[in-house]
Amino acid sequence: MENFTPLRDAIPVGEIRRVLVIKLRHHGDVLVSSPVFSVLKAHAPQAEIDALVYADTAGMVTLHPAIAQVHTIDRKWKQLGAMGQLKAELALYNALKARGYDLIIHLTEHWRGAWLCRLLKPRWAVGPVVKGRSKRWKQSFTHLQTIHNPQRHMAETNLDSLRRLGIQPGPDERKLTLVPGPAAEAVVAAHLAGFGLRGKDFIHVHPPSRWFFKCWPVERMAVLVERLQAAGHAVVLTAAPSQDEKNMLEAIQARLAKPAFSLSGQLSLKELAALTQAAKLFIGVDSAPMHIAAAVGTPTVALFGPSGDKQWGPWGVPSRVIASTVHPCRPCGHDGCGGGKVSDCLTSIAVDEVMTAAQELLGA
Repeated sequence: MENFTPLRDAIPVGEIRRVLVIKLRHHGDVLVSSPVFSVLKAHAPQAEIDALVYADTAGMVTLHPAIAQVHTIDRKWKQLGAMGQLKAELALYNALKARGYDLIIHLTEHWRGAWLCRLLKPRWAVGPVVKGRSKRWKQSFTHLQTIHNPQRHMAETNLDSLRRLGIQPGPDERKLTLVPGPAAEAVVAAHLAGFGLRGKDFIHVHPPSRWFFKCWPVERMAVLVERLQAAGHAVVLTAAPSQDEKNMLEAIQARLAKPAFSLSGQLSLKELAALTQAAKLFIGVDSAPMHIAAAVGTPTVALFGPSGDKQWGPWGVPSRVIASTVHPCRPCGHDGCGGGKVSDCLTSIAVDEVMTAAQELLGA
């Protein structure tokens, strides 16, 4: 007989009708919270589950089979002026109020989540313990979740919000979920056809991160691409639409004897997911595209420097994490050594290490 200690303040799952899950963070953070929706729907199938995220990250959760509605906050509301922003905020509040949530799950330390719990008055609300916060924060929730364990993956930390309510995730319920959708898949299929490629006959390489101190040197990425090509693999490169990221890809391409296929700055989030889903392997650094690869089930090679792979590594997919073993100071979380935007723990990673990991995942 298994040992089991019931949680005294567990909520009655069968009585949950509508839930709001709040995740106001960057793209990868939002995607890593996707198991919360899946697990909650599996344990409370009668419930309608909504998400509240920033507008630019909405593509990470739209089409998720467990989500009924996606509400968004646009960071550009501040550009509308005081009255314009107030009007947008009131419209959001009225939309949330009309849903009548009886459970709110707040997954970050953002004060907005606490205020929404106070204004919307759900029957239950769970939020994180935040050191130094006042009673006003603590009294906004019926349940408080302990977080900040650097040895625990963020997918599990997000799921701890459900555990705190008495909902125990099953072992097969914890995968990331991202649905590209037919429209995105059609766009990517057309791009691949233009390259003379089909699904599962190319490697997707995404060199940049929005934080450049997480990036591997351009010179080494170019050598890796050439070695992949020499081994007979087609390579498709991608980057976000930002000029810095596109410049990085141009610098890589300039070093190649045979330029790789490129969709630099040309894909939406959903289209990027469709491309990764069609690839036989993904190679990249600690970034949202790495989490996308895990969510669509593509084997992943991830290069980690100052960020923590135990918290942020590829989740629930065959993978290899490449990180320095000669820098005991990592993961430090700093923007390069001494704040200099260059991370020695990344520049020390050899091309051979990454190539070997790729060959292992490809079964070569």
